[in-house]
Amino acid sequence: MLYRDAGVNINKADKALSGFKSRILETHNKSVLTAPGYFGAAYQIPKGYKNPVLISSIDGVGTKILIAIKAGKFEGLGEDIVNHCVNDILTMGAKPLYVMDYFACGKLKNEVITSIIKGITKACKENDCALIGGETAEMPGMYEEEIFDLAAEITGLVEKDKIIDGQNIEEGHKVYGFPSSGFHTNGYSLIRSVLFDKWNFSLDRYIPEVGDTLSEVLLRPHRSYYKELFPYLDSISGLAHITGGGFYQNIPRTIPEGLTCYIDTRNWDIPAIFGFLAEKGEIPDREMFTVFNMGIGMIVIARELNIGFEIGEIRKGKEPLVLDGIKNTNL
Repeated sequence: MLYRDAGVNINKADKALSGFKSRILETHNKSVLTAPGYFGAAYQIPKGYKNPVLISSIDGVGTKILIAIKAGKFEGLGEDIVNHCVNDILTMGAKPLYVMDYFACGKLKNEVITSIIKGITKACKENDCALIGGETAEMPGMYEEEIFDLAAEITGLVEKDKIIDGQNIEEGHKVYGFPSSGFHTNGYSLIRSVLFDKWNFSLDRYIPEVGDTLSEVLLRPHRSYYKELFPYLDSISGLAHITGGGFYQNIPRTIPEGLTCYIDTRNWDIPAIFGFLAEKGEIPDREMFTVFNMGIGMIVIARELNIGFEIGEIRKGKEPLVLDGIKNTNL
């Protein structure tokens, strides 16, 4: 009996990976060290740093994958995982250096893995970082044939005295919002439960309130804020990436004790898709702001900033976060 008889084809995996080797190499720079005998990825820390600190993060795409499988569209998932990780370390002021991905599936399909790597390398180039390694695992019995999982680890670099931790936030600082591209990569289990289990909508259903199909809206890639915010990091006191846990779990993590991040939710137009979901699922406002980004993918706190749009301010208070303008009712 051969390994392929058990459902794992090593040669197929090697052939698929070799097909986009040149695309991966396009993300490399002089800091990436390679040699035929390396069993690990090597990256030389760039010169010019006085007291460099490595910042790492790891995350997955979640059940957004199930929608991508149903739609047969996968490239956006590669962008999702890189951009999500880039934003996470950006909140500490880190410049992204390199990414390593993990892809596990029931049966390796060339069109799927090729599209995903295409998305990953595209996002890496856009974020000035390298894809330096990864793991592709074919595991029949663990996953159904069509099912796969995708995760990535990112490492970035920041001078120790430049780490953003929120401790410089003061009363009177302003709170700025930066728009999301949609749901990004969070809340998809609730989305699927409402739109597909409860209402049995198809992915090609056109939503007049939104002006697009569910497939296009739900699979929009997670937006990266690196290029937009990195030049302004010296003027920023706090950052909150609005991912899982929404406003209520992510913003308080960066607010010092004795201060309140006051946000007026009427200061921006919440994208129609969030209202559509809330109505169809009878989801209370507070739950929406706990699960989703509500059109704001990154919160920035600074004394003054000439990008983004102002949505609140830092005040004295016992509660780390106050959201004005919402009720415990549907949007």
